Amino acid sequence: MLLRTGFALLAGALLAQAFEPVGLALLLPIGVAGFVLSVRGLPARRAWIPGLAFGIGFQFVLLFWMRVVGYEPWVALAGIEAAFYAPLASATVVLLRHRGGPLWFAAAWVAMETIRSGWPFSGMPWGRLSYAVAGTAWQDALPYVGMAGLSFLLALLGALLAGVVTGPRRLRAGVAVAGVAAASVVPTLVPHELPTVGERTVAVVQGDVPGDGSDILLDHRQVTRNHVDATVDLADRVEEGGAPRPDFVVWPENSTAVDPFLASDVNAWINEASAAVQVPILVGAMVDAGTENVLNQGIVWEPDTGAADRYTKWHPVPFGEYIPWRDLGLGSIGQLRLIPRDMLGGTRTEPLPVGGTLVADAICFDVAYDDGIHAQLRNGGQLLTVQTSNAMFIHTAQIEQQFEISRLRALETGRHVLVAATNGVSGVIAPDGTVVARAGIRTQDVLVEDVTIADGLTPAVWAGSWPGRAAVALTVLGLVLGLLPYRRRQRSGGVGT
Repeated sequence: MLLRTGFALLAGALLAQAFEPVGLALLLPIGVAGFVLSVRGLPARRAWIPGLAFGIGFQFVLLFWMRVVGYEPWVALAGIEAAFYAPLASATVVLLRHRGGPLWFAAAWVAMETIRSGWPFSGMPWGRLSYAVAGTAWQDALPYVGMAGLSFLLALLGALLAGVVTGPRRLRAGVAVAGVAAASVVPTLVPHELPTVGERTVAVVQGDVPGDGSDILLDHRQVTRNHVDATVDLADRVEEGGAPRPDFVVWPENSTAVDPFLASDVNAWINEASAAVQVPILVGAMVDAGTENVLNQGIVWEPDTGAADRYTKWHPVPFGEYIPWRDLGLGSIGQLRLIPRDMLGGTRTEPLPVGGTLVADAICFDVAYDDGIHAQLRNGGQLLTVQTSNAMFIHTAQIEQQFEISRLRALETGRHVLVAATNGVSGVIAPDGTVVARAGIRTQDVLVEDVTIADGLTPAVWAGSWPGRAAVALTVLGLVLGLLPYRRRQRSGGVGT
């Protein structure tokens, strides 16, 4: 057991290297194979031990960037996410007994990713297998099968690979590995494309953050002023013929860290920028919601009339933007004291009308969740924006991990994605995942690009959350079918595992 647990810990840490900043995507099936090998042959009642070790090795390495919020939040968040791999390990032992065991296991892996993406609190999807495939042949499967479907294929590859190493039918497993690997890259030959219904010229503003770039509250009014000045400079270039006039401008999350409806100077600055450029600006703002709560919003700011429609961030981060069980005293522990107010989540499902375009918005970690993005696209969203403030994480791997997810959203949704960050990573991403333009980290820049707007839904967005739900149902069915014979053997005096 000690050897298995150590092996599982290393396999989890190895899987984390498939994600940025290392980004060796070929480690995805290898890491999953390590998980399977560490639990195969164990009794279900003991398999959770190496399963938990795998989760610790994976999540504590993957989420190491969370330490900049504080070591307590890092331990809390990574510990919760690691715990999901313990019951998965016990379930794996049962499901691998079935004929077609690797298929059942792949469904269980997706079920685990689905559950932890929504629970506890608002969940944390970071570390889904499909979030590490940008720039690989696997990425082209996304518009067809979605994030859950691609995780299924990668988990299946891992289980089959484990069969090649130790299984009784290694040749058959090897043939299956080759077959699944070939099938997973077939979409590269027939890439999915949605019909376009027009073009827009857009501007993405990255204003930069003073100091070493990691503390947006160090001089938050200067952050706002930076975005105003960059937008006014764009307006001057437009008037001089040095740049095309955009249809709208996108500012990042936290382009104002104070309520622009209460801070008169900030309100005047935003009006100054919108009057200069004479097109709507999608402003990222913190808006007061009483004395104990705050809203993280994308606000459409019109040049003549001011604030219009708003999108509120769906998924605030537990232990980062709000404190679960604050009434039990958790808000007084270590760095958690720096979060005096809890951020409330939004529920908007309609895209924002911005400059004649229906924009599906996502704020920071929202890009890792399917629900809010899919809902806005089903209601007519033609373009996707990601407003983010990664200043706190600017010296960590988080910014590249999130940008990779943004690239994958472009592929999954079949739409251009505009990423506006306070000081990195900002960019414009084409529907095929290509980075059309990217601003340098910790620089002030304005990206002006022509993009297409699309109509219709990819199969992945059309299916929505149903593949994940189906995986949960299949896992439950597989466990019931696997445990019933075990119970019968116990009643008849037989020996079970």
